[in-house]
Amino acid sequence: MFRINIVLVEPQIPQNTGNISRTCAVTGAALHLVKPLGFEISDRQLKRAGLDYWDKLEIYYYENLTDFFLKNQGGAFFFFTTKARQNFSEISYPDNSFLIFGREDKGLDEKLLHYNPDKCVRIPMRSTLRSLNLSNSAAIAVYEALRQWGYPDLEDKGELTKYKWE
Repeated sequence: MFRINIVLVEPQIPQNTGNISRTCAVTGAALHLVKPLGFEISDRQLKRAGLDYWDKLEIYYYENLTDFFLKNQGGAFFFFTTKARQNFSEISYPDNSFLIFGREDKGLDEKLLHYNPDKCVRIPMRSTLRSLNLSNSAAIAVYEALRQWGYPDLEDKGELTKYKWE
């Protein structure tokens, strides 16, 4: 059984966190939220974006990044940032990987990135644009790790409801 984790450091937009919570629920990833949050967990927009998946979600809360790192020692940490020099798909993600994303308006603290250069990864995009949406980035990242692992515990074949495949 592989374990994958999505970490949001100080997320500000409830709809992004709601969308990411849904991605976590359908992929089996755990969601880690590092405070301060820019919204309340009871926020209607957050719940709406996550739909009815909240009870299927493994979620953890931390007071700050120090609290997060203390409680998750031994994990493999990967910092997603537009400032990274290596491509996220060229990294091999081991079991118990933590895919870490910064807040929507600032990203991750550069000091953190500076001390972890070989763990900083970038999703390729056009240089003239600022960044991808946070929930899109998290989905891209978690599916790359799951692809490398052969999509463990995920159903990869569907069925039509009114017709049969020939």
